[in-house]
Amino acid sequence: MAPGCAGPLVRFIGRVTYPGTLPFRDVPFGLAHHLTQDAATEVGGAVAGVVTSPVLVGRDEFLALTGRRLVQAASGSGELLLVAGEAGIGKTRFLGAVARQARSLGFTVSTGAAFPGDSASSAGLLLDLAADLGEPTGLGRRLADRLAAITDDPARSGDAHHRRRMLVQDLVGLLLALREGGPRLIVLEDLHWADAVSLDVIGRLAPRLSSGSLLIAAAYRSDELYPSRPLRELRARLVVQRLAEEIRLPRLSLPEVSVLTGAVLGGPVPGQTVQALHTRSDGIPLHVEELLAAATTAGPPMYELHEVQEVAVPDTLAEAVLSRVRHLAPVTREVVRAAAVIGRSFDFDLLALITGLPDDEVAAALRELREAYLVLPGPDATTFDFRHALIRDALYADTDLPVRRRLHEQAARAAAGRGYRGAVVSAHFEHAGQAAPAHAHALAAAREATALSAHREALELYRRAARNAPDDLDVTARVALLSALGAEAAAVDENAEAAAAYTSAHALALESGDVRTAAALVPGMVAVGHLLGEPLRERVSRLRAATDLLDRAGIEATTERRALRSATAAAFMLDRRLDEAIDEGRGSAGSGPDTGSDSSIDAGPDSDDDVALNTSITLGSVLVFAGRPAEGWSLLEKGVRQARSARREAEAARGYRMLATTASVVVEYDRADHWLAEGVTYAGTVDLWNHRHYLAAHQGHVGWATGDWARAEATARQALADGRGGITTRITAQYVLGYLAFGRGEAGTADALLREALEAGRDMAELQRFSPPLWGLAEAARCRGDHDQAARLCEEGFHASAEVTDAAYLFPFLLTGVRAHLATGDLDAAGDFAARTGAVLRSRSIPGTLPALVHAEGLLLAAQATQTTQTARADLAGARARLEKAVHAWSDRRRFWESCWGKLDLADVCFRMRRRAEANRYLDEVRAQAGAAGATVLLTAAGRLTPVTSRTPWHPLTAREFEVARLIADGLTNRQIAEHLVLAPKTVSAHVEHILAKLGAARRTEIASWTAGVNPRPRS
Repeated sequence: MAPGCAGPLVRFIGRVTYPGTLPFRDVPFGLAHHLTQDAATEVGGAVAGVVTSPVLVGRDEFLALTGRRLVQAASGSGELLLVAGEAGIGKTRFLGAVARQARSLGFTVSTGAAFPGDSASSAGLLLDLAADLGEPTGLGRRLADRLAAITDDPARSGDAHHRRRMLVQDLVGLLLALREGGPRLIVLEDLHWADAVSLDVIGRLAPRLSSGSLLIAAAYRSDELYPSRPLRELRARLVVQRLAEEIRLPRLSLPEVSVLTGAVLGGPVPGQTVQALHTRSDGIPLHVEELLAAATTAGPPMYELHEVQEVAVPDTLAEAVLSRVRHLAPVTREVVRAAAVIGRSFDFDLLALITGLPDDEVAAALRELREAYLVLPGPDATTFDFRHALIRDALYADTDLPVRRRLHEQAARAAAGRGYRGAVVSAHFEHAGQAAPAHAHALAAAREATALSAHREALELYRRAARNAPDDLDVTARVALLSALGAEAAAVDENAEAAAAYTSAHALALESGDVRTAAALVPGMVAVGHLLGEPLRERVSRLRAATDLLDRAGIEATTERRALRSATAAAFMLDRRLDEAIDEGRGSAGSGPDTGSDSSIDAGPDSDDDVALNTSITLGSVLVFAGRPAEGWSLLEKGVRQARSARREAEAARGYRMLATTASVVVEYDRADHWLAEGVTYAGTVDLWNHRHYLAAHQGHVGWATGDWARAEATARQALADGRGGITTRITAQYVLGYLAFGRGEAGTADALLREALEAGRDMAELQRFSPPLWGLAEAARCRGDHDQAARLCEEGFHASAEVTDAAYLFPFLLTGVRAHLATGDLDAAGDFAARTGAVLRSRSIPGTLPALVHAEGLLLAAQATQTTQTARADLAGARARLEKAVHAWSDRRRFWESCWGKLDLADVCFRMRRRAEANRYLDEVRAQAGAAGATVLLTAAGRLTPVTSRTPWHPLTAREFEVARLIADGLTNRQIAEHLVLAPKTVSAHVEHILAKLGAARRTEIASWTAGVNPRPRS
């Protein structure tokens, strides 16, 4: 962590990186967090196998409360704060953050702690506090001396109570004397282990704290307030009588676990992995960190779902659980181990059945387990839950294998007899080593899960059915099993597994002579192959080969043939080979070839079978890209409605995918926002995760395109983590992050991301995969001044699009190419490129691409005015008119990048026309928009355009504000700036607020980026 980042409240955590991952920007993603004491150490901790989060997550509300109480204490109104929470919840870290708050407010901080066994001693907690008080006031020595005088002389037992009261009164007086040295915070840890004397002192201090500047914050484990603990009664009395305020630290929510995990691992973690981590840890921060440490000690960061589920309970946590169990009665230990075999949640009757114990003995054991804080009552009178998942996991792992198998078999047979779900029954049979019933129950449960759209559960059940399949399972059943497994794996983005299952099923079907089934599998195989990056020619070849196989076998198989042609249409559409896609689509729908641009295209008479819906959706997208948007949008929206109405979830999710992402590409961002949001929700609801992740990646693209770069980055990074199983999601997320990087002036990062995406897209041989990163590389080259390279890449992009008459991916190349040629002074080459590219754009006339034509005309006219004097004024006027039209069009379509560059073009023309006020207005608009987005390249370009004579170099800042901005860029804190400039800290804070507002910035790093683009006169 960079020096200077530390502070009580932090919203930006520098550039935390982890080997093999991208930089992790803005760790909190909108949530306020707090640095821990060891935040300056490398993420993951300095000790092998130890993971410590660099941020304190989910405690903002409570830190705000303690901040208010500290202010009250400083003004003379102290109190006792109790901080409660179960083991591992983060009480110590929270108190550390409170201590840092206190020191920043001028408090003296003293600490003490109780230890196991202290409850049997006298004043152990206070002796520990005395040791920390030190010698400056002598109070520590006096307190220690007074405690050392404690005796338990039986001969004087008659006045023992009196002597104890006098002792407590003396100790209270000594501690109250601490108020004389100014505001003080006393932090007491592990109060649940404290002795009676120490607790008595705290109880008598509590009502007297309100009249001084002493605040006591004392933490205890809420899950260890056993009936025998002295603290139990004291805590109840203090809280009921309002003599203490209690903070109960809750477990972390799912989003908070996501933030914590991302902070530890250096980047976003797949959502399903976070979900599994949250389930196993129950949101207890220490458990999250321990699981991360266990999963990452032997290798790279944990990103896979199975690693979270399969990692053993860390020894530290397991021993803590087992040490508590060893003190239980023998019958209770037997009951709790049987409960662990049943699962995280268990039923009283099932537990009694598999233990064979009388109901009253089971009930007594459960009562003891509840008193030991190991088990909690469930939602009804007969169910129970382990307090957290790792308690169950530790007990299960500690149970001998023969015992586990015996209990699993008893549980399986009892659960089957009581009508439990097949998923539960099959799992018990598998763990019992009973393959045949495990297979049968898993297969039935998998089919039920598929029908309920629980695809991830269905995949696990099909996996279980396959693992336990009998050797003599007939070929037809085995092919069906592998086919179903492949479909479910593809649904949840486990594409490598899906490909393997489909390939095995296809080979078995061919081997058995079932040609029709083999052909039916090919569209699914091709779809998965596409997500794994299989080139277009191989996919089309595979589809053609399946049709040829049906021909040679003399099988009509109309349904399979339609599906093969529909899949071929989709493959051609993805490469923007629109005419071929139309031919295949109409063939699938049973129509003849398209006879002209005015022909009506439909998939059939409102058919809602899978093939018809997929064909309709494909053709809808084709029509939009072919320049027939009204027909295309209508067909796409109709396809989604029909698929949802017919409960065809895969087809509906694909419909959302095609509709929303097509809108994203053709600059229809309002339409894209609506359908992307609806599609992400729908795909997640029906458990179709590849579609969901790809849609999310396009949400990142729309965020970049509309200038919401913070959202774009967060969304794209998360999609990159989530969509690791599909190359289409990865390519999209990578080029979005590449666009953001070159817009921020991060040339190296942009180049790496865009080249990787381009290479993968070229391997797939699909225009829509390689054209966007190719344009990103061209624009990045132009932005860094390599205009020859930019022109070469634009020429490559032109030829790729012109070959298939594509406009959707071509339009950004028009402006980049024209600018690149003009920058080298070659007006003829710029005009030629504009003419050739413009012809393709006009042939399709997709509305969202057309502003590029007007914009290019304006650039060419402005350049002509530079080379000729006779028509300069007319050319500049014409350039201004066209550029204004282009800027309005881009702005209406919310296209941020071209709109801002258009305003810079207008400012340049206006300066040349001596319309300075108008030029400055455009520059101010760009600075505000670019500052809000963090687009450093645009800010730098705006700085270069401003004439030196027109204003100060640091406009819109004052000279003093610019001096503060430069010190921020140097890495100084507000306090350091105040010392450097001999100003009050409050004055510096006000300057910083004004700078952020004027620049449209949200973070100090954006101030630094803007300052880097200003070239003031040298400092005196």
